[in-house]
Amino acid sequence: MTDESKAGRPRPRSGRRTDDRNTGASDRAGWLVPAGLIALSVVPVAAGAARLTELAGGAEVTAENARFFAMPLPVVLHILGASVYSVLGAFQFASGFRRRKPGWHRAAGRILVPCGLVVALSGLWMTLFYPRPPGDGDLLSGFRLVFGSAMVGSIILGLAAIRRRDVARHRAWMARAYAIGMGAGTQVFTHLPWILILGRPGELTRALLMGAGWVINLAVAEWVIRKRPSRPSRASSGAALGSGVSA
Repeated sequence: MTDESKAGRPRPRSGRRTDDRNTGASDRAGWLVPAGLIALSVVPVAAGAARLTELAGGAEVTAENARFFAMPLPVVLHILGASVYSVLGAFQFASGFRRRKPGWHRAAGRILVPCGLVVALSGLWMTLFYPRPPGDGDLLSGFRLVFGSAMVGSIILGLAAIRRRDVARHRAWMARAYAIGMGAGTQVFTHLPWILILGRPGELTRALLMGAGWVINLAVAEWVIRKRPSRPSRASSGAALGSGVSA
């Protein structure tokens, strides 16, 4: 082949720039899920902050809040734990960031696991020992006990899985726990249309709307877990022991 023919042939272009663009676009898309989860937690976090302000400021005691003033520690722990768990936990679903910063993922997990347990256990305690507010009945109390216990169980199973270096099951159980913990955010959307159209729900309707929030979240979590392509269940070089919520 002559030098002229070589000169006339177009030179192959490097794909590095295209790959960089694709990686950047993928990373930006990967932040959509954490952003959506944080947005979902805005109303519950704001409501919790208002409750803490009420307790700290000595607001008027009413039938609705008397139980919190009588014993504030459980609700304070629940609000603080839920706020950290919902916001910090959302970042564990940024897959690109998690891969680039495995140390951050492990450190965040060591905060999220105790926060998640505090949320679930304090919720169970309040269900069992606080006087029921108006509008709460046996069915709603039953839902709270079932889903609170399921959250505790999911966190424990997730911890057990990562100690076996079974990353896939760890991610699945921690995603389920987070879905239950985010029930309050989805319950805003199950209640809002009913309240706007029909007014304040009755005892049975309120229980069903609350239950729907947990069920919707778990259904979405299961869909994501089963949609994820299968991978080896055990990490070869070791996933982080004691890590928390992941996806």
